[in-house]
Amino acid sequence: MKSLKGIYTALLTPFTADGKIKATVLAELVRYNLDLGADGFYVCGSTAEALMLTAEERMEIMRTVKENAKGANLIAHIGSLNERDAHRLAAYARELGYDLISSVTPFYYKFSAKEIRDYYVRLADSSGMKMLVYYFPAFSGVNMGAGDISSLLADDRFAGIKYTSNDFFTMERCKTAYPDKLVFNGYDEMLLSGLVMGADGGIGSTYNFMADKFVEIRRLVEEGRIDEARSIQQEANRIIAVLCQVGVMQAEKEVMNQLGFDFGGCLEPFAPISEEHRALIAKEIVPFIRKP
Repeated sequence: MKSLKGIYTALLTPFTADGKIKATVLAELVRYNLDLGADGFYVCGSTAEALMLTAEERMEIMRTVKENAKGANLIAHIGSLNERDAHRLAAYARELGYDLISSVTPFYYKFSAKEIRDYYVRLADSSGMKMLVYYFPAFSGVNMGAGDISSLLADDRFAGIKYTSNDFFTMERCKTAYPDKLVFNGYDEMLLSGLVMGADGGIGSTYNFMADKFVEIRRLVEEGRIDEARSIQQEANRIIAVLCQVGVMQAEKEVMNQLGFDFGGCLEPFAPISEEHRALIAKEIVPFIRKP
């Protein structure tokens, strides 16, 4: 069985001015990330603006990535408050040959722990694929403790968790209890912290244009060269601080544009980026990124 550990780019989605997916540009992005050393792709997650897309649009993205991924590991985020769409997407992920399905915890209606678990189990059972839980309490509003997470990881239908939280104590406790389950660090600016506490890799949005930095951090941690890994994390975090100043989603799209990808902007209601922020990105980020 192949290893699913490593560095996964949570792919951005390029759009035309009227919100259509630019499949050819997405294919270019996939190939660029393979050149940067990414081990795989997390497809149709938060970074892709997937929760703002139709099921058909998400299927187009999944298909385009599969056709250009050259055997890289693939995780399809199929999560939706419309569970019928989630089942359609899960079935399509299996048809395309994705390695895992994933879903953010159902949100907004404040579902119980049992309702959330049952949602995941239904998707895993109906698709015949293993589930990677996407835990992102800052955005979903769903908080789970070590007991809640462990109840999922104890089930063979769950491959592991994408852990986007800075509670590394809980992450470590779960990884220690279930060492054979995958744990992916979710916060780019804390990859080093997650790896040191036992994460098997990372899934991140800034990987779209600097996956090579995170691949190197992981390699250095595996070799025990923590000070060198910290230096690269600091370099990445300086860039991330600029992204946060601008607005992460809009800024990441603009980085891709300035690297030569015809990426467009974010879907509304995201606001367009300002000329001042374009200039900031040109000065503080793009010169420090490996060009395609």
